Amino acid sequence: MADAPAAATAAPAVPELSITEQLAYSTVRIETDTGTGTGFFYRFSVQESGWHIPAIVTNKHVVEGTSRGRFLISRAQPDGLPDLKRHETFAFSDFSKIWTPHPSKDIDLCAMPIAPILAKAREANAPLFYRSIDASLVPKPAELEELNPVEDITMVGYPNGLWDEVHNMPIFRRGITATHPKLDWNGKPEFLIDAACFPGSSGSPVFLLNEGGYFSKKGLHLGGVRIKLLGVLYAGPQHTIEGEIKIVTVPTQNRPIALSTIPNNLGVVIRATALHDLDELFLSRAKANHEI
Repeated sequence: MADAPAAATAAPAVPELSITEQLAYSTVRIETDTGTGTGFFYRFSVQESGWHIPAIVTNKHVVEGTSRGRFLISRAQPDGLPDLKRHETFAFSDFSKIWTPHPSKDIDLCAMPIAPILAKAREANAPLFYRSIDASLVPKPAELEELNPVEDITMVGYPNGLWDEVHNMPIFRRGITATHPKLDWNGKPEFLIDAACFPGSSGSPVFLLNEGGYFSKKGLHLGGVRIKLLGVLYAGPQHTIEGEIKIVTVPTQNRPIALSTIPNNLGVVIRATALHDLDELFLSRAKANHEI
């Protein structure tokens, strides 16, 4: 953990790739002995040292109680571009034990540092291609204030465990925010999106993404690209034929759904600011281990 400076562990910058092309390499399909889920690359900062911790983030419920797990990461070509046909498989035993849970039991997030994986890949002359998200994409409070209640969102993941296995590619889904991202939905650091959320989507990053310009809160049309990590999908409301509404975590496997339980095509998203708590946790661990 935190064993190399940022420049040494990050994949090389590749300006030839568009925003969405880079987002295609920001996630991994997590396969366990109980089902599938989505993880994404995130770079935690050990702020006082100038070092960072590359990691994969997902939901706690994706990995809890699992004994075996695996995921694939694409290889990098000598020119720094991704290799569409070559991928490295990483398999683990005691899978649930290698994840660091969010310090709050009520926040369904966890992270797995991957610096050792990246170092071994470099030593084996098999560099990996991935795109990490970091705190610069997490909206600050002032930026959340400037958003409208309805904004375009893009979610990247593996619904129903589906993916392009040949090219190791995820599936993109578009939708809108269903509640304002700045507001704590029912008093929790969460908001809703209007998008179909299927098994395997747990842990999917949810982005505010405008590639052809967007309208400001005051109705002004602004050009350019806007991208922010709004949060991480973890659950969705369902209602029964009796009219009762329940919030259930997005499952990690396909199961027959009783006819009396009907999904609302809404998703519950943990606000991305919850990742800052993991930043602090990794910082305190680094201090305790005298790494900084």
